[in-house]
Amino acid sequence: MPPRTAQNDAPKTALKDLWPGQSVPLLKALHILTQNGGLNADSRRKLKQVQHLAQLIRPAIDAALAEKDLKSEGGPVLADLGAGKSYLGFVLYDLYFGPAGRGRVVAVEARAELIATGRKIAAESGFDRMDFVQGAIAAAEVGPVDIVTALHACDTATDEAIRFALRHDAKYVALVPCCQAEVARDLEGVKGPLAQLWRHPIQRREFGAHLTNVLRALYLEAHGYKVRVTELTGLEHSLKNEFLFAERHQTANPRAKAAFEKLAAETGASPKLLTF
Repeated sequence: MPPRTAQNDAPKTALKDLWPGQSVPLLKALHILTQNGGLNADSRRKLKQVQHLAQLIRPAIDAALAEKDLKSEGGPVLADLGAGKSYLGFVLYDLYFGPAGRGRVVAVEARAELIATGRKIAAESGFDRMDFVQGAIAAAEVGPVDIVTALHACDTATDEAIRFALRHDAKYVALVPCCQAEVARDLEGVKGPLAQLWRHPIQRREFGAHLTNVLRALYLEAHGYKVRVTELTGLEHSLKNEFLFAERHQTANPRAKAAFEKLAAETGASPKLLTF
């Protein structure tokens, strides 16, 4: 019998990272688990991010599953925007939508090869209520949507996800923004007493990212959402760690709209897609 090594223990260690009921064949197909059931450091980070986000989104999915006045007769529809390899969509279907026996997950992604791979994995997994739409977020037409998610949609793609949620009148919006450069570029030419906050490039980049997410939260509030901003997971799993969760309670909030416009005017920059 060979001696016990870290490599021999890898599959057992990896299984400890999975939640009860998670599909091992699915995670192997997504290359999160290796074919022998192992989990490397990069895959563990991806898995932890998706698991944490799945946990944070679960109350919205449970509430949507319980609602009787949904837009879609087949149950709630969740649109995962800028889906990439659809890690999030697959895990949400595997954990929640599949066992519930109702509802749909729609992955929107611009790259044709990722759409083709996603469809193949969904078919092999028996995920018959998971659809894949190729195209840009801004142009995607997927029918009624109840929940919108976007995990690490880069730069202005998160703003496109917000516009998509408003266009489809989604009740729940869950966003984890990624790299953001638009507002930082705008701040470069802004002068005035506040300019000391972003005078140095590294501070301009960080302040620009922070300002972007503050404005995003205010924009959602201005459209009647109650917004909670928190962290996604530990920084050891993701440096882009801010989580914005919004739930629609009313059609508009004039006070939040005024706060958005005042902050944009005082700093001299705001995301171009977030207009009224």
